[in-house]
Amino acid sequence: MAVLSLCGFALVTWQVAVRGPLAALDERAGRVLAGRGPAWLTELGADLGNPPVALPVLAAAAAYALWRGRRRAALYAAAAMVLVPALVIPLKLLLDRPGPFTDATGYYPSGHTATSLVAYGAAALLVHRRALVPVAAVLTAATGAGLVLRGYHWPLDVAGSLLLCGAVLGGAGAVRAARAGRAGAVRAAAPGGQRQS
Repeated sequence: MAVLSLCGFALVTWQVAVRGPLAALDERAGRVLAGRGPAWLTELGADLGNPPVALPVLAAAAAYALWRGRRRAALYAAAAMVLVPALVIPLKLLLDRPGPFTDATGYYPSGHTATSLVAYGAAALLVHRRALVPVAAVLTAATGAGLVLRGYHWPLDVAGSLLLCGAVLGGAGAVRAARAGRAGAVRAAAPGGQRQS
């Protein structure tokens, strides 16, 4: 899954970088979508990606994971969040994409979308409640939709962040699962050892 996300991200980034046909279509769609929907609702969605909103959610989930003795999982979640600005900011500077309705540049990929995906997605995984994964998906989708509908980002800015940070979050989860699998195998192989469920 992470590999597919990275391939999609490479395609979208290439189109943005060369101002290809997908980027042109994206800008047309962004102009049509901007201003749609109730302003208060779309602004609320966009605000869900603000670090002062999203990071406390992740911090609370990490504290819960630490309390439950899941230090490694909390560490992976924190590392995934640290990767967000480390990946997004250089890409913004390198691609220098103009934003909708402004001469300012540096809009691709969307930092707010990246923050919301990693913060809410990692929080749902840390709390270990499957019912929270759809909630995290809705919050992330609301962020992306709000950013596009308010005219703060082009749709591909949001899509690029979802693909990039989906790979980051998926990669962190895969590493965690692999380590947990190895630890379980070691416990099972130890003399008198039994797998714990």
